[in-house]
Amino acid sequence: MKPAHHRLLTPWGESLDVENPLPEYPRPQLRRDSYVNLNGRWDYAFRIAATEPKDWDGRIVVPFSPESLLSGVNRQLQPGEYLHYRRSFPRPAVGSGERVILHFGAVDQWCRVRVNGHVVGENRGGYLPFFFDVTEHLREGDNDLHVVVTDPSDTGPGSRGKQRLQPGGIWYTAQSGIWQTVWLERVPAAHITSLTIDPALDQVSVTVRMSNAVAACQVEVLAGAAVVARGSGQPGTPIRIVVPDPRVWSPEDPFLYGLRITAGDDVVDSYVGLRTFGVAPDARGIPRLHLNGRPYFHAGVLDQGYWSDGLYTAASDEALVYDIATMKDLGFTMLRKHIKVEPLRWYYHCDRLGMLVWQDMVNGGGTYRRRVVEVPAVTPLRLKDRRYRLFARTDAQARAQWVGELRRTIDLLRNCTSIAVWVPFNEGWGQFDANAVARDVERLDPSRQVDHASGWHDQGGGDFHSLHVYFRPFRVPRRPDPRVLALTEYGGYSLHLKDHSTSDTEFGYRRFGSVALLADAFRTLHTDQILPAVRRGLSATVYTQLSDVEDETNGLLTYDRRVVKIPAAEVRAVIDRLRLSE
Repeated sequence: MKPAHHRLLTPWGESLDVENPLPEYPRPQLRRDSYVNLNGRWDYAFRIAATEPKDWDGRIVVPFSPESLLSGVNRQLQPGEYLHYRRSFPRPAVGSGERVILHFGAVDQWCRVRVNGHVVGENRGGYLPFFFDVTEHLREGDNDLHVVVTDPSDTGPGSRGKQRLQPGGIWYTAQSGIWQTVWLERVPAAHITSLTIDPALDQVSVTVRMSNAVAACQVEVLAGAAVVARGSGQPGTPIRIVVPDPRVWSPEDPFLYGLRITAGDDVVDSYVGLRTFGVAPDARGIPRLHLNGRPYFHAGVLDQGYWSDGLYTAASDEALVYDIATMKDLGFTMLRKHIKVEPLRWYYHCDRLGMLVWQDMVNGGGTYRRRVVEVPAVTPLRLKDRRYRLFARTDAQARAQWVGELRRTIDLLRNCTSIAVWVPFNEGWGQFDANAVARDVERLDPSRQVDHASGWHDQGGGDFHSLHVYFRPFRVPRRPDPRVLALTEYGGYSLHLKDHSTSDTEFGYRRFGSVALLADAFRTLHTDQILPAVRRGLSATVYTQLSDVEDETNGLLTYDRRVVKIPAAEVRAVIDRLRLSE
């Protein structure tokens, strides 16, 4: 079965090098010199069995899911089917004692990996990276790599985001399989496995974790090529380094210091931005978001991270940069990454370009009850989320898996300078025990704020009174709340441009027939509703949305990223007023 979308390429998809797609180093905050990219053409086959097939259906371009145009396959993996991948690679030149690690950026949703016929491991969960030490299974010459995948999508309880096998409206084409970079690296036997980087305004603390013990670790802080500070300490213990004449990070000045970490024979490069996030009352006692000890308005856009040609996977690094840089040019200071975990390079570009990020966790659970997740849009109904059946969360094992994925997501992304807020749940989708989850997030990362239940079914926890308003005028609530007031979804104004859409259906919360009408409505919405609210305590906004996605034609950009629907100067003039009116 083919996914239900038309052929619509982005500019970067048009120029895709199918033999060498996405060649950049995929992990910017832990870089080594050894790196072999395994993206490109692989063999593939759809089968009803998990055993490796004897013949193959054709060639697929990794790391694009088979449902996407850029994969060259354009076929939906169905529940109960298996998708097989195969390629060979030469054995890396390995020195004495060195290991070879095979990395996968993300594979949706379950996979088993074999090297030369040996099972090296399995992974469950479609959004986080994983790796296997394959050293003992390598041979001289070519080595065979086989990956088998299955994905129940929205028929199972696993995390799935906005994916649906029957897409429509706010739900999008389900995608499966390998959708981030596959790569190899060589490491010493005793090597750095992870870093925890905790910045302040004048110092940074670095905790180095190792695969095997070493005597000590050294950390250098660099401004450009110059070493400006040094520190050393034991693995597993924070190494605190004071930075002289510090240059703090902000969207207006996104300066990043380099980090070089040496531990035994292992040397890795990383980076850090010196900054702090917080909440403090203004002169009238209203809680406001702070950046580096000062009030800072988060003017944001909802960012789904879908592409007309690659679905979850952008065609190139330049495509990732385009979205971030264009939103910054429109005046926005924040992107809410909606129900998706991006490749690490996306966060790196937010760090270096200066774009705050609110990071959603990826929702899961059973089939959502429409009345539970939709009625709060038009009524004051708020349900207690310990009622697991109402929220399609009766599966205790699936709840535990989701909590584990939340913790792994924070571990993966906590070093990213730009991430300001964690968002565990959205609009009741697979929500459960949100207050306990918020406390868990605060314990794992006390340096950031938590929006525990974005939009609906507020449980009173976290740092935000978080509202979604589409169907009525927005007004500041009369009832006082000690938390920060945030309008975390609003707008959704639609302009359907037929030549730049994959759907004949138009979905949006208000529809307009021309650029002029859309621009006027955008300006009026902010002048009449949002600006007065900022003066009365609103501290963050998230406009829906960055780009069109399939039926949803309410983006500031078209799905193929070829048209900015409202002239940049007009959007910027509106958003600048928000930022200056606090």
